[in-house]
Amino acid sequence: MDPASTKRTAAFQNGVHIVLSLEINVDAHVRGYVGEQVKLKCIFKSTSSVTDKLTIDWTYRPPSSSRTESIFHYQSFQYPTTAGTFRDRISWVGDVYKGDASISINNPTIKDNGTFSCAVKNPPDVHHNIPMTELIVTERGFGTMLSSVALLSILVFIPSTVVVVLLLVRMARKSVGLKKRSKSGYKKSSIEVSDDTDQEEEDNCMARLCVRCAECLDSDYEETY
Repeated sequence: MDPASTKRTAAFQNGVHIVLSLEINVDAHVRGYVGEQVKLKCIFKSTSSVTDKLTIDWTYRPPSSSRTESIFHYQSFQYPTTAGTFRDRISWVGDVYKGDASISINNPTIKDNGTFSCAVKNPPDVHHNIPMTELIVTERGFGTMLSSVALLSILVFIPSTVVVVLLLVRMARKSVGLKKRSKSGYKKSSIEVSDDTDQEEEDNCMARLCVRCAECLDSDYEETY
């Protein structure tokens, strides 16, 4: 996201030379996803200490429109809008004593796309330009979902593959040993028979573990889609 900011520069208002005493930094572009909370950052620096006179105002302007809508006001307390499309969806996530005037939008939709502005006044520091944040809300694409499935597959598939390989190697060694003993007419002792039984139980356990891993992978894949 590209940062945009107002800097302490000179400006003229009604023919009077004014020095901007507030510096505000926002993100020029913010991307959000439908239904996922998105944060609109606004960081300010003032030459004066924060008092109860400090005010913060967030406004919204739809795309291709000059109409602006007040969506949040702060002065000692938070006053999110109680009307319009952002009703009950604006949350205060800032801290004025840390120079943070950020808000968040809950359950954003594509209709929320547009330009947001953050204005801060901390008397006597009241003069500043107002930086803009362009919000773009989209649906999460197939590529994002595929990435999540791929990561899950790696976490489940690799361990199960290692177990299968180890099981196959052990079974191959056991098969080779049995063939050699068969050719030489070797007869197992009672202890070796017991060891073979334990080995078979261990192999069966590993096989069941592999099957379980595969079932988990199939289940997670189906839930994702």
